[in-house]
Amino acid sequence: MKKRELINIGIPSGEPIRLAIELLRHAPAGKSEKRAMREALKNVASRPRDYLNDPIFEPLARVLVDTAAAQATYEHRTRPAAYRQWGRDLDAMSVRQMENACRLPVAIRGALMPDAHVGYGLPIGGVLAAEAAVIPYAVGVDIACRMKMTVLDLPVDHLKRRRDQLTDAINVETRFGVGAAFKQQRRHDVMDLDWSISSVTRACKDKAWAQLGTSGSGNHFVEFGMLSIDREDLDLPPGSYLALLSHSGSRGTGAAVCSHYSKLARRQHRELPKELSQLAWLDLGTEAGAEYWAAMELMGHYAAANHACIHRHIARHLGARVLLDLENHHNFAWKEDHDGRQVIVHRKGATPAADGVLGIIPGTMANPAYVVRGLGNPESLDSAAHGAGRVMSRKQAKSTLDWKEARMLLAERGVTLLSAGLDEVPMVYKNIDEVMEAQQDLVHPVARFDPKLVKMAPAGEWPED
Repeated sequence: MKKRELINIGIPSGEPIRLAIELLRHAPAGKSEKRAMREALKNVASRPRDYLNDPIFEPLARVLVDTAAAQATYEHRTRPAAYRQWGRDLDAMSVRQMENACRLPVAIRGALMPDAHVGYGLPIGGVLAAEAAVIPYAVGVDIACRMKMTVLDLPVDHLKRRRDQLTDAINVETRFGVGAAFKQQRRHDVMDLDWSISSVTRACKDKAWAQLGTSGSGNHFVEFGMLSIDREDLDLPPGSYLALLSHSGSRGTGAAVCSHYSKLARRQHRELPKELSQLAWLDLGTEAGAEYWAAMELMGHYAAANHACIHRHIARHLGARVLLDLENHHNFAWKEDHDGRQVIVHRKGATPAADGVLGIIPGTMANPAYVVRGLGNPESLDSAAHGAGRVMSRKQAKSTLDWKEARMLLAERGVTLLSAGLDEVPMVYKNIDEVMEAQQDLVHPVARFDPKLVKMAPAGEWPED
């Protein structure tokens, strides 16, 4: 019995077809037995609930019942889950992606941040609360991408007088680009955790160890700059400080986790229309859902360890002491209580902004980043923007921009750029101050960081963000 025949008798593609083919493969070889199995499959397809306790057909029957329920929920959802948008200049495609996400059967509520732009499935800057389900592409390819800032006990004038030393520290103590790794592995307790929780993390452990302390490509960076604190809101007195800021995530292992489980989710939800297929989810009560969640959590610890290594080694290289340490995830999912119940909040390129929680929202290589405190706005699901947000694609940037204008702007702002691609120059991003103005009800700025010495992956690297 071929796949097309199985579809014709009412067994959908994906997991149902796989289970049906498996039953046929293990049926007795005789013609009458094969004929009986085909007849039985027709009956299961037409009345799956009658076979939920059958010792042979229960797995197929249960998948058919679940698939039909999901399809019915989608078809009868005439109105998407509610979401609120911040910012008025968002591109139509990112808004459409947010609307699509809110049509998912598992969607509870959403929010769209003022830095939003198009992503895979959920837009960058999209926040989505789901019911007992996790969506790999709503977390993102670079799982647990995050920001980290350390304030060092070095004079601010080192940014000019000792720029060569600062440059050497960055060049020696981290690596940039696709596949970037250290020949001599960095050390961190994260590698003592259980990496066998998933076949993907188990297979990638050696790669992860080699890439520990590296920064990747795309919009990832390591930079020195001046942190200005105007009020006593941090554990430092007001003043100007030399600070180190980094942005990167879980590198190749995080991308492998996303790829594996997003494919698995899409196979499980072939009932979804094309525009929603990248938003296929994994139920947390299933083995696959629990496995992805554990792998995602591990990638969170690993991404934090990447930053810890970068900052520890650079501070040690300079003989500096850390005065203040700040960091936050984005590209992650959290179990949180909203509207009186627990939901899974996906923040894809969005900063956690619960009441009083500190976060870091970067601008560009020539524009400021802001240290903020969350205001705990329930309408945003306690979230805020994670950066300035792109206004053009990487392809468009490479075809329409040139380095002359970018270099003039960098020189005007007193920024030294060690390396970067043309697709990351300031002109490809929104005005960070306009983004901050659009979210005054989400976060309160408590300090400003102005970049002065910036390193990103060199031109030609494939982005990991």
